[in-house]
Amino acid sequence: MVEQPELVVIGMGVGGEEVAGRAAEAGMRVLGIERKLVGGECPYWGCIPSKMMVRAANALAETGRVARLAGRATAEPSWAPVAARVREATSNWDDQIAVERFEGKGGTFLRGQARIAGPRAVEVDGERFEATRGIVIATGGEPSRPPVDGLDEVAFWTNRDAIEATDLPRSLVVLGAGPIGLELAQAFHRFGTEVIMVEVSGHALPADEPENGEAIAEVLREEGIALHTGVSAKSVRPRPGDGGVVVELSDGTRAEGERLLVATGRHSDLSSLGVDAAGLDPGARAVEVDEHLRAGPGLWSVGDVTGKGAFTHMAVYQGRIAAADVLGRDHQPADYSAVPRVTFTDPEIAGVGLTEAMAREAGHRVRTGVATTASSTRGWIHGPGAEHGVAKLVADADRGVLLGGSVMGPSAGEVIGLLVLAIRQRVPVAALRELIYPYPTFVRGLEDALRQLG
Repeated sequence: MVEQPELVVIGMGVGGEEVAGRAAEAGMRVLGIERKLVGGECPYWGCIPSKMMVRAANALAETGRVARLAGRATAEPSWAPVAARVREATSNWDDQIAVERFEGKGGTFLRGQARIAGPRAVEVDGERFEATRGIVIATGGEPSRPPVDGLDEVAFWTNRDAIEATDLPRSLVVLGAGPIGLELAQAFHRFGTEVIMVEVSGHALPADEPENGEAIAEVLREEGIALHTGVSAKSVRPRPGDGGVVVELSDGTRAEGERLLVATGRHSDLSSLGVDAAGLDPGARAVEVDEHLRAGPGLWSVGDVTGKGAFTHMAVYQGRIAAADVLGRDHQPADYSAVPRVTFTDPEIAGVGLTEAMAREAGHRVRTGVATTASSTRGWIHGPGAEHGVAKLVADADRGVLLGGSVMGPSAGEVIGLLVLAIRQRVPVAALRELIYPYPTFVRGLEDALRQLG
């Protein structure tokens, strides 16, 4: 154990790893503390294993599209290879490789529950550490538990239970039609699970453009997934006889299934960290940080706990800035104007920057351009799998630059990269219209939306 660390990092998810690793490589004495697994949610219960499940489910869907494109094909779904691949990718939920990677950079690792005991002071299981440089809070978040009567009386799943599943339920009720709920629901359904989804907002993906929320709802309906929007779960109770669940909905109907998946978002718990000892509000929903990720004297914070976006790429971005600030190195301040988001449904849905509603609420004079994915040449060529969704651009009519954009279609997560660059660098819409887009590609489909901006 280090005698006196210069930097203590509480939480070794991707953001904490980024800060701790960079500081250790620079020669700083770094103590990294994690109560669960080094790497956090992404490699064990999030980005990596969930996309393996999505990839497998999409392979089955492509088999079903052969009849419209190339003849006949059949497939017999089996969850066993999916579960095996997930266990291989997560090392069966063992973080030894990640721990050794950090220690190989010169850091010291301690597993346990950390609590801030004062300015630059941290306690872990009764042992106190005084950091000469400071503390980084990178504790991420936990799956949220909505206030639904009876929820504690049933053995519901979170995304973690779903990822670890070795066998799939015959039927599944999903609370929440955000990215996590949609990805898991579609994947499980394609392997034979009957799925009912419940979303309290008026459309799926409530944080994204309604056009694509409505489009993914149509995709789900065509695949046989029931989606109830604008309703909430009033109560949950065990189903007599078989251990299933019955969910009473606010519109007077009910949803039943063998399993209940709660995918209603994530939250951070600051009270358990003792942040008040560092001058922070323990009842806050997030740690307030400035553009250098500083939360106070000798205190930084990165990742989900800052409330800037629960994305791996956000945590790594913030970690890079925080590490430079900790080390006293020149760096660009954080800029959140072009944060990308991707939901890996089939088809994918990607967005960046402000939605139309957000832009209008912020007081911008807005112009929008909308082009359907299917009407693009590549969408028409692609056929099955590209029938739904739109590319939507949101522009500042006064400045002639993009404020936001969204894309739905195959490889939408790759197409969004152009819009990330355009928004971050404030590329004029006129300049974007003059680019030479390769033909026939999905990115060229943005031209129709650009023309509508005038």
